[in-house]
This record gives sequence, C-alpha cells and structure tokens, in this order.
Amino acid sequence: MSIFEDLESNVRSYSRSFPVNFVRAKDARLYTDDGQQYIDFLAGAGALNYGHNPSLLKTCLLDYIQLDGITHGLDMQTSAKADFLQTLQSHILEPRNLDYRVQFTGPTGTNAVEAAMKLARKVTGRETIVSFTNGFHGVSLGALAATGNQHHRGAAGVSMPGIVRMPYDGYLGDEIDSTAYLEKMLTDPSSGLDQPAAVLVETIQGEGGATTASNTWLQRLEAICKAHSILLILDDIQAGCGRSGTFFSFENAGITPDIVTLSKSLSGYGLPLSIVLFKPELDEWEPGEHNGTFRGNNLAFTTAAESFRQYWSSDDLTQAVLSKATLVQRELMSLCTEFHDFGLTHRGRGLMQGLNCGTGELAGSIARSCFENGLIIETSGPNDEVLKVLCPLTISEADLLEGLGILSSAVKTVCNRAEPEDIETDYFDGLRLVS
Repeated sequence: MSIFEDLESNVRSYSRSFPVNFVRAKDARLYTDDGQQYIDFLAGAGALNYGHNPSLLKTCLLDYIQLDGITHGLDMQTSAKADFLQTLQSHILEPRNLDYRVQFTGPTGTNAVEAAMKLARKVTGRETIVSFTNGFHGVSLGALAATGNQHHRGAAGVSMPGIVRMPYDGYLGDEIDSTAYLEKMLTDPSSGLDQPAAVLVETIQGEGGATTASNTWLQRLEAICKAHSILLILDDIQAGCGRSGTFFSFENAGITPDIVTLSKSLSGYGLPLSIVLFKPELDEWEPGEHNGTFRGNNLAFTTAAESFRQYWSSDDLTQAVLSKATLVQRELMSLCTEFHDFGLTHRGRGLMQGLNCGTGELAGSIARSCFENGLIIETSGPNDEVLKVLCPLTISEADLLEGLGILSSAVKTVCNRAEPEDIETDYFDGLRLVS
C-alpha cells in the first residue's frame, strides 16, 4: 500500500485515474519518478492555461522571492497587489471597455462564487438565484446549491435553498429557446418564481461536459436580466483567462455581465488566486463584511501581473488559441464521422472542447487507453460521458498533434473492439435522461 492509500482520504479522485507519481512538469508535459512522460490535456483542470512552469513567469516569481517580497498580506496594500491591479486595468479591462471594481476573495473558485452570490443578495435584497442544468460552481454550500451534479450535491447532508434551476441552452433540444421559458416564469405572477436577485451562468459548462451557450442565447439572457432588474453573474472560472480564445469567454457575445468570477488560471502559474469583478455601483460592501485569511496571495499577484504583460499585451495568444482550436475541432469531428454508429458528437469551443461518447463507460475506456499511451485526459458531463480536451493554451503544435494522435488511436482501439449495441444509452423522446 502506498503512502497515498495509507494516509490520504478516500475523497481523492484524479490520483485514482492517473496512479503514477509525478516529479516534475514543464510546458505541456508531466514526468514521473520512473522516467515516464505524459502529454497534459488536463492542465490542472484549467488552472494551467500557460502550461507547467512557464519560464518567464518562473523567473519573475523567483526574483520576487529572492528579494524577500511579501508572501501573505491579508488585504493590505503591497507593491505586488498594486502591480496586479494596474496590469489588470491596463491589459485586460480598459482594452475591453470594462469598468469593474475588484474584490479579492479566498483563493478558490468556489470562494469567488460565494462572494458573488452574497453580494447580489445584499445589493438587491432578494434571495433567489437562478442557475442552470448541468452547471458547476463549486462545492462549498452556497456554490453547491447552484451546482446541478447529484454526485457533488449528495455529500452536503443538508437542504440547499435559495436556488431555482432553469434549462441551459439546448437542454430541451435545439429547437427550444430556454430563455423564453425563463421569461415566461418571470412574467407570470402565478409561476411560483419570485423575482431573483441574480442569474448565475457559465458560457461553456466545463464540468457539465463542454456544453456551450450560443451568443444569441447569452444576449437574450442578458436582455431578460436587464428588463427585470436581475443581476447577471458570469462564472468565468474555467472558461476565462483565454480558454475560449478571448480573455473573457463572454466577449464574442457582446454582453457585459454585472458580476464576473475569475480563478483557476488567473495567477498564470497554478498559484491560488480568485477575484470577483463587479460594476462600481454594486460595491455596497462594508469594510471586512466579506473576508478571508488567504485573499492576499502576493506570489500569485506577481505571476498574474506578469502573465498579463506577457500574454495579453497583443492578440497573439488569441490567434494561437483559435488556430489550435481548429486542429482540435477537425480531429474530433473526424472521429465523430468515422464512428457515427457510436453516436459520438462534438462539444465546446476554443481549447475547451469535448468528445461526447454517449456513456461514461465508453469515455472512461478511451481515457484509460489514452493514459496507457502517454496522454492525460479527463471525462466530464452528468455521466462522465464527455472526454474533455483542456490542454495548455501555449502547447506547441507538435505536442498538440501528438496528443490528438494518442486520443484518436484510443478512440479507434476501443470502438473497434466494441459494438455500438454494447454501449448503453437511455433516451426518451430524443432527450438524454440524466440520473
């Protein structure tokens, strides 16, 4: 029995899927203690958009540490925080004509979601928040209430009020506009839906299986929120920081959320950092009313600021992401065509794309085959039926093509030794039944 099995809790998950000991990592590759290497299509579940140990950020971080820079500062003023705020303003917000205040929360994404929901309720004086089917927003109680997945919700042990669930774009079929359903519920005084404080949404549902909302749907959602004086909270924790191609995943839709949550790749180096952005008129917090000991990770401020300078002073990264996304989409669509009898379909956009395999059994078999051949890739979706390509945005084309080759070979190997009728699916009136 290893030290992990002996001492670590049963709650561990990724180590079960990838049972090797990693000792170092660089760019898009991970290396083990026995000399094996793996191409990384997981990227820290989206926390490593610029890859492992990006050299420019590492140099910046080491220089800061060498000079005995502040490491932990609560919410005190430091030079590292000032640099972060200045570069966020000049490289991210101003070029996009966004006017937001910045709140530093606890260091994880769920901390940011909790703060956003709390602020929306404080500002509006209303309790209800609308979230969507298959959404994932974290596993602390408030964020968990807004999360759809039963596996995560089942561990809470208490009721989780204050949330009304609505169908996400396409959940009821491509021909049904689910925003019309929301509009009807809001305008009918007998619908049972009290006026919400906010609507909480992801543009791309990462844990929901790379399901993507259309620009039109997002625009309609924003219009409904404005018409009914409801705040729009955009959870950009996984899809943000360039994952979709643009820094914010909502840019192409032309919308301006009232509140935005960011985390995961915000630091640029895998260091914990989360913030909430909100329109200035919403800043009704009293000093210390929402706080956290680790809301001042100055090491993360340092690498985040440098990542803004290095990657977001031009549109080079955006163009590179879109170019690589085309390669990913082409390969996934080719597999969908070749194995159409298995019902494979494509999901997502940017470098957040997925291969919907219909069942968790098929997706899991393919993921295991990938791992056996040097590729780390995870499954997502309500039944773990979607293989999610979440490689670093800075991955070399050579590594990307090699990884896609491993994925393609795994799909072919698994599907060629199975029969379509062996893959269990459960449909009713054309809609996937989610347990």
